Amino acid sequence: MNEKNQSNAISAGITKWFDTLVKPLLDRFPERRKQFVTGSSDPVERLYTPLDILEHEYEDELGFPGQYPFTRGVQPTMYRGRLWTMRQYAGFGTAQESNQRYKYLLSQGQTGLSVAFDLATQIGYDSDDPISYGEVGKVGVAIDSLADMETLFDGIPLDKVSTSMTINAPAAVLLAMYIAVAEKQGVPMNVLSGTIQNDILKEYVARGTYIFPPKPSMRLITDIFEYCSANVPRWNTISISGYHIREAGATAAQEVGFTLANGIAYVQAAIDCGMDVDQFATRLSFFFNAHNDLLEEVAKFRAARRLWARIMKDRFGAKNEKSMMLRFHTQTGGSTLTAQQPMNNVARVTIQTLAAVLGGTQSLHTNSYDEALALPTEDSVRIALRTQQIVAHEAGVTETIDPLAGSYYIESKTNEIETTARKYIDKIDALGGVVTAIERGYIQREIQQSAYRYQMEIEKQERIIVGLNHFITEETNRPDLLIIDLQTQQDQIARLKQVKEQRDQQIIREKLASIRNTAASNENLMPAILEAVKAYATLGEICGILREEFGEYKEAIFL
Repeated sequence: MNEKNQSNAISAGITKWFDTLVKPLLDRFPERRKQFVTGSSDPVERLYTPLDILEHEYEDELGFPGQYPFTRGVQPTMYRGRLWTMRQYAGFGTAQESNQRYKYLLSQGQTGLSVAFDLATQIGYDSDDPISYGEVGKVGVAIDSLADMETLFDGIPLDKVSTSMTINAPAAVLLAMYIAVAEKQGVPMNVLSGTIQNDILKEYVARGTYIFPPKPSMRLITDIFEYCSANVPRWNTISISGYHIREAGATAAQEVGFTLANGIAYVQAAIDCGMDVDQFATRLSFFFNAHNDLLEEVAKFRAARRLWARIMKDRFGAKNEKSMMLRFHTQTGGSTLTAQQPMNNVARVTIQTLAAVLGGTQSLHTNSYDEALALPTEDSVRIALRTQQIVAHEAGVTETIDPLAGSYYIESKTNEIETTARKYIDKIDALGGVVTAIERGYIQREIQQSAYRYQMEIEKQERIIVGLNHFITEETNRPDLLIIDLQTQQDQIARLKQVKEQRDQQIIREKLASIRNTAASNENLMPAILEAVKAYATLGEICGILREEFGEYKEAIFL
C-alpha cells in the first residue's frame, strides 16, 4: 500500500472508530475533562496515529544513537555501556559539614559530586560581610577562601571524581580554587573533570544571582572557555541551564528555546573572541529540569538534542560531531515538590527520574522528599539516591536505547517542542539576540505569563496537585528537618578571620592589584585570579575588585 492510500485508510479507520465506538460511549460517559493538556498546558489529542508524523523521515529526524542529529542519544550504546552519573547536589553549613555529606553520598554509591553554595558565595560576598548576615551556610556551603575549598574536598582525590559546581557570576574564582586544591593534592589541572555552571544569562531572567552587567560577565565566561581549552581540557566550561528557567515558570518548549538561545549567545561570544567553534564547543554542557508530565519531558529532551545539533551544524558550521552533541545534566523539579504530604514527593521524583532516563540524560540529581521544607537530611537524600539506583537496576528502562522512540505521541510531541522552541529562538534573533531580549524584558514576560497561567490552573482546580488542592488530609506529623542555625555563621566568620590574619598581606595587595590591572585590559583574567586564590585572597575581595572595575547589574522591572 502506498503512502497516500495508507493515510486514507488510517483516516477512514479513525472516522469509523470514532463513530462506532467513541461517540456512543461519550454520549453515555463523557470524558473527565473537555480538554486534556500537558504539564505545559499544551493540548493533548485523544489519539495519536501515523498521521501525526506523516512528514517524519527516519534518517533526518531520528537517525541512530551517537550519530547526528542525536535525537536518540549522544552515545552509541547509551546505558547499556555506562549508566548516567548519579550526581546528588549537596552542600550546607560549613565546608567540613559538607565534606562529611559528600563522603557519605560517595559511600552510598553516588558516582559524582555536585556542590551547592550558599547565597553569599553565589553573589560574591564573604561570610563576614554585613549583607551575608543570616544567609551563611543556609542554602549551600559557605566558601570564602582556598582554605574552605581545601576542607571541602579533604580526603576526596580530585583525579578520581567528577565535580559539578553550581556557580555563575563568581565561577572563575571558584574554578580557580578547585584547580588550586587539585595542585595541592598533586593533581595536574589537565586531568581534572567536572563542570561549572557559569551561565550568567539565565540569572538575569530566572534566578537572580548576578553581580556584573552582561558585557563583562560574558568576558569572564569567554576567558574561562579560552583558559580551560588550553589548560583544563577535560573540564566542561559551562552548563547552559534551562533548569532555573523552568523553575521560574517556563513551559517545556520555552525551557528549550530560551536555553538554546543562551547557548547560541555563548558560542557567538567565543567565536567573536577569535576561538574556533570546534576548539571549545565539545566542552559545552547543558542542565535541564524534569517535571511530572513524563511523556512531554521525554519529548523535550529529545527535541533539545536534535535542535542543538542542527544549530551547531547549520548556524555555526561545526565540523566535529562532538561539537553538535547536547550533553546534559538533569535535576528533578524542585518547584513541583509540595510541603503538604511531603512523602508524596517520592512518587513525583520517581516519575521525573524516569523522564530523565528515558530522555537520555548524562547525569542526574534526584531531589529529596523534604526539600519543600528544608535542606535534605541524610535519610531523605539516601532515598533520593536509591530512587536512581532502582530505576537503573530494576526498572528495565536501561536495557535498550531510547525505548519510547516510534511512539506516535512521543515523535509528534518531539516535533512540536522543537518547532515551538525554534520560533522562540527566531523571535530572540529578530530582537537582536539574547542580551537585547533580556534588556527589553521579552524573555521575562514570556516566563511570567506561563507561570501565571499555570498557577491559575491550580487555583481554579483545573490542574490537580495531589495533597495541595485535592486529596487533602489533616497533617499532624512533620519529618525531621535539617536546621542551619546562626552558630554556623559565627564559626565560619571565625575561620575566615584566622585565614586573613595568617596570610601575607603584602602579597594579597599585589595579587589584587594584578586582578584590577588585568580587568582593565583585554588579557585573560583566569591566571591573575588563580594566583590571588593561591595567596588566600578571599572570594569577596576578588569580586569586590571586579565590582569596582565592571560595575554591578541592577534589575529592571517589566510588567
